[in-house]
Amino acid sequence: MRLFDAHCHLQDPRIAAVAPRLIRTAIDSGVVRFSVNGVSEKDWHVVKQMSDQYPSIIPSFGLHPWYVAERSPDWFDTLRGFFVDTPYAAVGEIGIDKGSHGKTIEYTEQVEVFQRQLELAKELQRPVSVHCVRAFGDLLEILKQMGPFPAGVILHSYMGSAEMVPELSELGSYFSFSGFLTSMKEQKAKKMLKSVPKDRILIETDAPDGLSNFNKESLIPVPREDIPDEEDKSAFLNHPANIHNVLEYVSLLLEMPKEEVAEVSYQNAVRLFSYPGSKLQSEG
Repeated sequence: MRLFDAHCHLQDPRIAAVAPRLIRTAIDSGVVRFSVNGVSEKDWHVVKQMSDQYPSIIPSFGLHPWYVAERSPDWFDTLRGFFVDTPYAAVGEIGIDKGSHGKTIEYTEQVEVFQRQLELAKELQRPVSVHCVRAFGDLLEILKQMGPFPAGVILHSYMGSAEMVPELSELGSYFSFSGFLTSMKEQKAKKMLKSVPKDRILIETDAPDGLSNFNKESLIPVPREDIPDEEDKSAFLNHPANIHNVLEYVSLLLEMPKEEVAEVSYQNAVRLFSYPGSKLQSEG
């Protein structure tokens, strides 16, 4: 099976030092590609360095809503500069958040920053990876106002309703599923998954977060000795090889063979990330 981790954060300080080993482990398990998403001005350069070093990494640059308050006055010019220097990059992670963490950040600023980056994605004709927590009604309205998005919108770790899927699909959305899916009620998750067109399904890990609650004995957490001293060593950190666990759960709910879900999601990701100038297009 070929697998494509459609959204992860190998540059995260909790795992960046051991990323080379985690990448090797994932590749040995069949993960062919990784979409690595930057979240703030502090890590865009690390994502770029990783993408320059590893052909398997598709870089994305964006300002995540959790870091909106920390942005510099020149953040947007800096972001645009990364796309000039890295013409094969996608856009992300960007979005809006009304969850417990998001409530601490001014929402009007989140929306303003989100819309500017959506405009940039449209201008660059690149896919964009979107974070949305408890704000799917607002997200749909924003995408309607600014869309459609023919280059694609990746709704990463999607946990919205089945009812919203058709409208979001019409606007160019893809639906990416991570271990967070296991926190939904199974019947609700199953209904939602079955509402997603097959050509819009993606799978991801969101590593180092997003560790699944399904079939926990099959998970391989990042070893505690690999977690930096300043981090919480009691935490179980995720990594891309655990995408097999996500695949197993999604396949179970869809009542489809794992091999079919793996290939469908892989082909969807390849199509999405084969935009002009991308690593995939240059290799193709």
